[in-house]
Amino acid sequence: MTKYIFVTGGVVSGLGKGITAASLGRLLKARGLKVAAQKLDPYINVDPGTMSPYQHGEVYVTEDGAETDLDLGHYERFIDEDLNRFSNLTTGKVYWNVLNKERRGEYLGSTVQVIPHITDEIKAFVYRVGKQSDADVVITEIGGTIGDIESQPFLEAVRQISLEVGKENSLFIHVTLVPFLSGSNEHKSKPTQHSVKELRGMGIDPDMIVLRCDRPLEQSIFNKISLFCNVKTDCVIENMTLPILYEAPLMLERSHFSDVVCRELGIKAAPPDLSDWTGMVERIKARKNSVEIGLVGKYTELHDAYLSVAEALRHAGYHHNTHIHIHWIDSEQITAETADAELSALDGIIVPGGFGERGIEGMILAANYARKHALPYFGICLGMQIAVIEYARNVLGIADANSGEFNEACANKVIDFMPGQSDTVDKGGTLRLGAYPCLVKADTVLKKCYGEELISERHRHRYEFNNAYRRQFETAGLTLSGTSPDGRLVETIELSDRDFYLGVQYHPEFKSRPNKPHPLFKGFIGAALKQNQES
Repeated sequence: MTKYIFVTGGVVSGLGKGITAASLGRLLKARGLKVAAQKLDPYINVDPGTMSPYQHGEVYVTEDGAETDLDLGHYERFIDEDLNRFSNLTTGKVYWNVLNKERRGEYLGSTVQVIPHITDEIKAFVYRVGKQSDADVVITEIGGTIGDIESQPFLEAVRQISLEVGKENSLFIHVTLVPFLSGSNEHKSKPTQHSVKELRGMGIDPDMIVLRCDRPLEQSIFNKISLFCNVKTDCVIENMTLPILYEAPLMLERSHFSDVVCRELGIKAAPPDLSDWTGMVERIKARKNSVEIGLVGKYTELHDAYLSVAEALRHAGYHHNTHIHIHWIDSEQITAETADAELSALDGIIVPGGFGERGIEGMILAANYARKHALPYFGICLGMQIAVIEYARNVLGIADANSGEFNEACANKVIDFMPGQSDTVDKGGTLRLGAYPCLVKADTVLKKCYGEELISERHRHRYEFNNAYRRQFETAGLTLSGTSPDGRLVETIELSDRDFYLGVQYHPEFKSRPNKPHPLFKGFIGAALKQNQES
């Protein structure tokens, strides 16, 4: 029978529930188990697709086109399994589904209530992800913090699941903060005790407690939490802040994390084979080189807005034995007068995705600087469109070239709506989403990076390269190196005579893994490293 693990959090948000869940997934997969992971988010948005990055960080897109929470990126990077639309559920989606069923008469006149209708919808979702993937273990992270009103239906639902599948097939892991008070020079367990008490008030007794801390804990803390929270001593696990994110599974396993989980669930599995992961971490620690990469965007004060891009850059750095120093550059600060001061010390420039007009001119200046100074440039989604606009203005001589997103009245929209779309459609869930194929042109940088003629990448955008300008761009020297298989959509552009000046309409960062970096990020960092060594 499928085993169900539920990960909750207490005391404060941002403790690393997602990393804990992802690390456990990696450890169980290393034991030969098939693992599925999912996140239950208590906010009322149907999905995070329309949420500001300032509110919730990046939107992570799955292969099947679901717009999901950024924690799913951690799951995919650690577990190396493609997740799907059953991997993220919000309160908004639950109520949306229930109300639509009510309107269709599926409840046969019943009074629709939180229990059983809302909780049944949540339960069905949790069960479904295991069936869809035929998983041995389903790891479900519950967003928010114990005590939040919003998360109560989710907690009630997983309590019911535990009752239905039996304690031998379910496990509750509670992640809490153990603060250190410098004044008294001691760690404090009381916040954890109060958090567990709150969880018990919801009818859930945690089986394991993971303690987030910034420095090693004394044995007395483990003993006290074990005693007062009624869990076995070896079920209290230390989760200390680490300089290298991907060392987390190894650190947790030093406390026999997956051993204890398997014991508590009655799972008989081989010890985890972590040789490949350990070797990767050792290579990370042994990096010798370094490059300076400018990430030019409009949300740079909130690094989570570009989480997958930053991680993909680091993955490529691991491959090249190189430290990646990311310079978070606010595109609104780049002007004709400041461009040289902002960009001259860089070995490469990356312009990631985004929406809206703010900061666009600064991004165009960054693309112009990279092109004129033969600096490696990588444009992702919006970053590709920026490169197209810059080239149109400064090489084709179309001074007013722009995107229909930024200037609907513009006479030369080199970037415009996808065929069949307009600004009258709803914003949520109407983008081009998920995996689409791309045909790679021979003798291009794109082909050199991928080594394949047909690739598949994940998309999240509404605007496209305007085909009316294809011939002008190609005549002027811009290579349209990747298109949809039918040739209708331009997927990538590049300057093929450069080591790396490339723009892609898709989001390659979503498919990068720490032990399998994405080929385009490898190519970009390789070019940046060459730039560094030659300058």
